[in-house]
Amino acid sequence: MANIPLAVTSFFLIMFAVIVPLLLSPSALGQEMASFQSHEVHPDGSVTFRYKDAAAGKVLLHLDGMAEPLAMEKDSDGIWSLVTPPLAPEIYGYGFEVDGQPRLDPKNQTVIPNLVSLENEVNVRGSGPQLWEAHDVPHGVVHHHFYTSKVVSGLVDGRSEYYVYTPPDYDRKKAYPTLYLLHGWSDLANGWTAVGRANFIFDNLIAEGKVKPMVVVMPLGYGDMKFVLNGHSGWDDNAAIERNINLFSQALLTEVLPQVESEYHVFKKRNDRAIAGLSMGGMESLTIGLTHLDLFGWVGGFSSAPTVERLDVQRLDKESQFASLKNKSTALRLLWIACGTEDHLITTNRQLVALLKSRDVPVTAVETPGMHDWQVWRDNLAHFSALIFQK
Repeated sequence: MANIPLAVTSFFLIMFAVIVPLLLSPSALGQEMASFQSHEVHPDGSVTFRYKDAAAGKVLLHLDGMAEPLAMEKDSDGIWSLVTPPLAPEIYGYGFEVDGQPRLDPKNQTVIPNLVSLENEVNVRGSGPQLWEAHDVPHGVVHHHFYTSKVVSGLVDGRSEYYVYTPPDYDRKKAYPTLYLLHGWSDLANGWTAVGRANFIFDNLIAEGKVKPMVVVMPLGYGDMKFVLNGHSGWDDNAAIERNINLFSQALLTEVLPQVESEYHVFKKRNDRAIAGLSMGGMESLTIGLTHLDLFGWVGGFSSAPTVERLDVQRLDKESQFASLKNKSTALRLLWIACGTEDHLITTNRQLVALLKSRDVPVTAVETPGMHDWQVWRDNLAHFSALIFQK
């Protein structure tokens, strides 16, 4: 299967080959063998970042969890450095900005996969294994599937993909509930495993008895590849947003879901299906879940990117859809909407929660400290997955 051409994978490899050299300044390209550490994690959780460019006039550090970039200082050897405050145990994305231009860390080979912007990764470890790290427990398996889509626009040869996590005790003799887990805008199909470490989170929570063993489906989350490949401008075009959601919904419900339910031993009733996602994926999961009450009994949105107007007027009929959400026969087992308090989307998420409550639709609203980043979404996944498929 590995030799099948795939639009997103091919695009990412090309982008990586073309853009990474541009992100590394000429003076930076010779740094690989320099005798300094570019990212040094200290016992208290603080991190020293270093970047060498004697000719630069200003270097900034962009770090997950920081609202503003941090200014670095240059020494006599032309090395710019910065020591952060102690950081909580987490996986942090970071990148440098040199005289207004983005730069990767040339001494860190760990690059977070993304279709729009690239950054490096540093792991601040705690006193013990963290939830998103591999523990000494039974591990599930992540399967990678390719298929030809007749719905998604802009794929090379129509080839699309999805990932499936099966729990450690997966046995084709018994059925499992299914969570459809959607990534955010600019992520690849493997966003939840490569960056979110979802497979380890499920391994550890299942081992602790906090989560029911389940099959987790992680599809490529675009209905129109132009929506991401054309950059941020798509978010200013309501028609483009609507087209992306509509096509993705069709692909998920008419292509991915039927394939999963034919290939894996899973239950096929609404109360045994859940759908959740982050950012763009949160908008998609809320839209699909709230308009297909016959298919999903559990719906979650993490830092979702909806507008109240779209969900209220364009996507949900005021009288029938909200009324059916309150009906005992179609009521969701769980509608869970979470967002970080420092996230730029907190206002629209609060508005959506208020709208749902004004219609007497049961909703669980969760606000946690944090911004629009994976630190919040890993935590969201852990809490949401512990609630679904419970009696």
